[in-house]
Amino acid sequence: MTDFLVKRFVKNSGDVTDAKVRERYGTLSGGVGIACNIALFVLKYIIGTLSHSISVISDAFNNLSDCASCVMTLFGYKMAAKPADKDHPFGHGRMEYLTSLTIAVVILAVGLELMKSSVMKIIHPADTVFSLPILISLGISIGVKLWMSVFNTKLGRRINSSVMLATAKDSRSDVLATSAAAAGLILSAVTPLPMDGIMGAAVSLFVLASGFEIVRGTVDLLIGKPADPELCEKIRALVLEDERIIGLHDMVIHDYGPGNKLGSLHAEVRSDEDFSQIHDLVDCIERRIFSELNVRMTIHMDPIDVDNEQVNACKDMVRGVIKQLDERLHIHDFRLVSGETHTNVIFDLVVPFDCRYTDEQLKFYIDTELEKEDKNYYTVITFDRDFQQT
Repeated sequence: MTDFLVKRFVKNSGDVTDAKVRERYGTLSGGVGIACNIALFVLKYIIGTLSHSISVISDAFNNLSDCASCVMTLFGYKMAAKPADKDHPFGHGRMEYLTSLTIAVVILAVGLELMKSSVMKIIHPADTVFSLPILISLGISIGVKLWMSVFNTKLGRRINSSVMLATAKDSRSDVLATSAAAAGLILSAVTPLPMDGIMGAAVSLFVLASGFEIVRGTVDLLIGKPADPELCEKIRALVLEDERIIGLHDMVIHDYGPGNKLGSLHAEVRSDEDFSQIHDLVDCIERRIFSELNVRMTIHMDPIDVDNEQVNACKDMVRGVIKQLDERLHIHDFRLVSGETHTNVIFDLVVPFDCRYTDEQLKFYIDTELEKEDKNYYTVITFDRDFQQT
């Protein structure tokens, strides 16, 4: 069914990085969601009213909020598809993330309201009516929501959409919520306890948990996360494919929304290479990265003196020192600048975010160890962080 709908309604469905194609996927997801949730709301509201079941009515309004979320999904994809302009030179792709956050806030608001209603039902219980047609109707609802979860999961993974994956997660929580509502009806028929209110409270907890999980994931995207390690490795492999590039460091990738990534890195080359040729090589690598991985990468060339024995010996010594502190520490841009009274040992030190030592402690230890080898060494250290955790 999913493949049929995609083929029917999404033109050029394979080009998932194109903003217009993503908009078509979003329209499909939102349209299907609106139709299904309106039908479920009407069904559950009628059932809940006839059976005097607060858990079923609460679940119905949860479907109505899902319908509103689908409308926001449509709006979010429309906004995200807008081209870049002078006020937003990196495009509008992050509107997808903002849409996910808005959906999460709505889910949390509904969850709180459901909790309030359920607590009141526990305090002031009312009789509920249980019947086989009601149970069958709720079973139909569970089946529809299971299908919607699978549908949005497939679409979300296909285009790497946080909005659709959030919608799928919400559908899964609805399956649990409706199951709880059905259990409340059944248990109310066999026990004097206010099981309808208790199960309604359980419904609200599922909804709240789903909302909090979506908020956490979306906020991470908005604040900024390390790029996908698989993407970083692909970039690394592509850059190092030519033997004239002997290393790379300082890779940073910025995410401005799905299909819109900008990055930079430093490519290490031998200092005796022809830099006109290396410049052409780097230009070709940048174009390949964009063509194959859809990342606009800017590459800076770092010349490395690989044949200087004094530099290599000192570099090995520094590497040995830092490995005594933390195996994850590493250096780059290493060079020596000799003067009349001392020699500057200049390098960048990449420090993990969770390193137990402060920058000052690291420098003090390195200085102390180098002085044992040569009192004329003076370190000039630039402390870096590994933004991609590679």
